Amino acid sequence: MVTSALSRLGGIAAHHPWRVITVWLFVVAATVGAAATVGGTTTDTMSAPGLDSRRATDLLQRAGWDGAGLTAQVVLTPKDGRSSFFDPASGPAREELTRLQAEIASLPRVLGTSDPAGALTAGRDTAVRSGLISSDGRVAILRVQYPELEDLSSEDLDNLLAVSQRQPADSPLRIEMGGDLFFAFADSAGNAGEVIGILVAAAILFLAFGSLVATALPLGMAAFGLAVGMSTITLLARVTEISSFATAVGSMVGIGVGIDYALFVLARHREYLADGVEVPEAAGRAVVTAGRPVVFAGGTVIVSVLGMAVAGVPFLTAGGLAISFVVLVMVLASVTLLPAFLGLAGRRINRFGPRRLMAAGTAADGRWRRWIGHVNRHPVLYALTATVLLLAAAAPALALRVGIPDDGSLPRGRTERQAYDLVAEGFGPGANGPLLVVVDTAGDPGVLDRLVDAVADDAGTASVMTPRIDEASGIASLVVVPTTGPQDKATSDTIARLRGSVLPSVTAGSPAQAHVGGGAASFVDVGQRLFDRLPLFVAAVLALSFLLLMLVFRSVLVPLKAVLLNLLSIGASYGVMVMVFQWGWAASLIGLEATVPVLSFVPLRVFAVVFGLSMD
Repeated sequence: MVTSALSRLGGIAAHHPWRVITVWLFVVAATVGAAATVGGTTTDTMSAPGLDSRRATDLLQRAGWDGAGLTAQVVLTPKDGRSSFFDPASGPAREELTRLQAEIASLPRVLGTSDPAGALTAGRDTAVRSGLISSDGRVAILRVQYPELEDLSSEDLDNLLAVSQRQPADSPLRIEMGGDLFFAFADSAGNAGEVIGILVAAAILFLAFGSLVATALPLGMAAFGLAVGMSTITLLARVTEISSFATAVGSMVGIGVGIDYALFVLARHREYLADGVEVPEAAGRAVVTAGRPVVFAGGTVIVSVLGMAVAGVPFLTAGGLAISFVVLVMVLASVTLLPAFLGLAGRRINRFGPRRLMAAGTAADGRWRRWIGHVNRHPVLYALTATVLLLAAAAPALALRVGIPDDGSLPRGRTERQAYDLVAEGFGPGANGPLLVVVDTAGDPGVLDRLVDAVADDAGTASVMTPRIDEASGIASLVVVPTTGPQDKATSDTIARLRGSVLPSVTAGSPAQAHVGGGAASFVDVGQRLFDRLPLFVAAVLALSFLLLMLVFRSVLVPLKAVLLNLLSIGASYGVMVMVFQWGWAASLIGLEATVPVLSFVPLRVFAVVFGLSMD
């Protein structure tokens, strides 16, 4: 059934190339136009139903403190590095702080700012208790509130940065900045990654085929498919929450599988042409013989990526769905658009390239065949050697630690890193990842004071700020600054201790409920859920992939070999992640100045993508 369908698709496309290309042009124009006019915006929310941090967020929303929107953090300190805002001679610094605060508050789309200048006016003790001025008076924090991401653009970040750039040379203050606004827009490089990937692929294809026409066909097909796939992700973001990782991974996977699948079909087509087969028939045969592996290879990738739904984390489920659609588009393009290109190119497919490159490609084919023959004559030796090497590379994966890479992992020259370091110096490392204890007093207002005392007495707490209370709902929030930074395991231990013993010891026998939220807690919760669901996810992907390969090969041994080999390769990938990101081996080659934990959802995402792609 699959073979006959592919035969018809390939034959029709090769005989009527312009009709097929016109249909694809219409689809591209429609999806790109729709994405530009009604498309949504991706998000970076990391949450899931049932988590304690999610319950804290739900309570905040009940009180009307949903905290919607992005924030920025402007960190200010005297330029001389010694003066304090508390010094009697700090008048010029305080005046500059007041001026900057007013200028930032007047920027377009700024909803409001904190008031460190006002806190200083209220006196030293009040300023320190506000959490906006460090205890030594050397660092001030100006928090800036913006609306939600879809209402903002990179222009808002440019406006904020311009405040620092307009600062007079004789200003007494040094300004550094960070926060959500930078995370959303500072590293936005448009489609630079995709363009670089396509250029590198073009060079490799030209070296392999020795022909500009043969090089252009897979790239053109991938470009069509990528336009449709990425536009569809934007449209999906209009109706559901799509994480920004889906666009990055979707483009990467789309380019990879698009070119990969095109090579299957193109290589077979050229073989048939070399045997004297007419162009339309050669294209049709190529789609039949190479298109079937393409369909099943794409199916394996889709199954692997959709397996992320097992994790029970909505943003991963939606992201997997979006990436799967990109792969599906590439499969369809490989068996419809590519044969249309082949029919249009005719026998010109080997034109416009140095003959010596084609000769070099033929020679390289011969060398590969000799190497494969050599390996096949010594299977046990190579199998054992490869297995030992893969196991050795996979061994560091036992030390894999997931966590929260933050601005402290950025290069020291970045303003976000400078702001991070200033906050850590002035307020302690935990100030870069404060916790938020949200309390539903439920008619027991006295519970709040007891909670403040209990949380403050915990060994992992550096300070507890003055509670904020909504009298109408009886909901209160406590900003808790831990003694350790957001990347430290000790911070995760503090969160677990607050939830497991500190808060229950206070609320026992009371109708009140208390939950721990905030960014650091959300990352810890999502990471733990992913860790708990990882075995189920792996089992589901392995089982479905095994069944799919059984259908392809009508064998048990071949799918089993493929599954085990790919498990070894993925284990080695995890080991390399540990060696580079946690141990720092060769980290400087990728611009990493400090070791960092692996982001919590990366192991699951890597398994899904690498397993699916390696099944080719």
